[in-house]
Amino acid sequence: MKKTGFDNAKYLEMQSEHIRKRINQFGGKLYLEFGGKLFDDYHASRVLPGFAPDSKVNMLLKLKDDAEIVIVINAADIEKNKRRGDLGITYDADVLRLIDAFRGKGLYVGSVVLTRFTNQAAAANFQTRLETLGVKVYRHYPIEGYPSDIQRIVSEEGYGKNDYVETTRRLVVVTAPGPGSGKMAVCLSQLYHENRRGIKAGYAKFETFPIWNLPLKHSVNLAYEAATADLDDVNMIDPFHLEAYKETTVNYNRDVEIFPVLRSIFESISGESPYKSPTDMGVNMAGYCIFDDEAVTKAANDEIIRRYYTTLCDEKKGFATPEAVRKIEFIMRQANLTPDMRTVVTAALKKAEITGTNAAALELPDGTIITGKQSSLFGACAAMLLNALKSLANINDSINLLSPVVIEPLQHLKVDQLGNQNPRLHTNEVLIALSICAATNDTAKLALDQLPKLRGCEVHSDVILSQVDVDIFRKLGMNLTCEPKFPTKLLYQK
Repeated sequence: MKKTGFDNAKYLEMQSEHIRKRINQFGGKLYLEFGGKLFDDYHASRVLPGFAPDSKVNMLLKLKDDAEIVIVINAADIEKNKRRGDLGITYDADVLRLIDAFRGKGLYVGSVVLTRFTNQAAAANFQTRLETLGVKVYRHYPIEGYPSDIQRIVSEEGYGKNDYVETTRRLVVVTAPGPGSGKMAVCLSQLYHENRRGIKAGYAKFETFPIWNLPLKHSVNLAYEAATADLDDVNMIDPFHLEAYKETTVNYNRDVEIFPVLRSIFESISGESPYKSPTDMGVNMAGYCIFDDEAVTKAANDEIIRRYYTTLCDEKKGFATPEAVRKIEFIMRQANLTPDMRTVVTAALKKAEITGTNAAALELPDGTIITGKQSSLFGACAAMLLNALKSLANINDSINLLSPVVIEPLQHLKVDQLGNQNPRLHTNEVLIALSICAATNDTAKLALDQLPKLRGCEVHSDVILSQVDVDIFRKLGMNLTCEPKFPTKLLYQK
């Protein structure tokens, strides 16, 4: 059974109270740049066992009456159809998803800001669509000489050209579908406009990682570097904080590098900077809520190995660079980790070697290892899922959960009607078949009822899986890794 090491209830209280104090520090209005995922932060929940995936949005609900959401999207990302890697949807589609999600929680979404707008046709069309749906939209523009020409930036030729985003609440949460959207620039532009209007307002930054009051090479902070191996982010000691307070804290290179510019911008806007370091700007309380460092370290190390496999597979598929692979291999060495420390890796590879076919392995919550191999009926992961459900339900392994009466029509549909060459059932098809059987078969129903117990389980496949299988494991909340090897030698992999 996995140990928890993070106090989620304490986090919700500490974090919301700290943000309230920061609002009051600036006279009653705060622009809070919100990095990372507000919803479904599974990275945080994996490396901080006990952290709920929706903790951050639940924390905001404690500030619901004071908060409004401003969603920022880079107009160039709309033009390029940039997609979220985890969800597979475009950034503009994710803006709509986020608005629905926030509203569904009872949070007020005030507006959307299109940043770096240069009359991109797709961005203009998206603005029209949003306005038709009743969403306020504002435009921010590129600034010549940004970020070094402070005099131009803090002038009518810089921030002054941007639309003033009308807000009505004390806490303005500025978030975005992904990195590079321009959240910080929007916050600073708003400070300029508020100052011109005689309104007191401040800025703060909320990033969960790296955790500033953990050691630089703590596994949790290394796991953050592993998660951003495709970016140029590197954790480092905050030199400004060390100089100002003689205290060692951790930040990441982009915030450290931009801080002298930010300090100058603050001084140009309001006459002085409220912060002496990048760490000062942050409001993250997560580090204070870790109560079992051993459990958290173990979980973070597991995540680093998972990220290692993800990066290797992404390189194989052409989505990651050799530099990203080298970076994550270096992180593995720093953390003294090897791939075989992931138990399901050894089990899957051993099963594949013994059977001479594709195989997969799963670790149940009690540590039991379940394997599956490819057959004429099922893919390896589909077989593994059925075996796992049998084990959890204490069903004898010799009992078939799926009736041939159900399997044969599905295979006929796949091959003869839909033109698939592979008659084997994928994980989604096996779960549909099991659901059908469960309507009339108590044993199948018993097995199906075990599905929630698979959430959080570790899975490894000896080959790269189809997107269908990947999506199923994601929806089931299982942590999947794959060997960087395609199941066939075909150039086109579905």
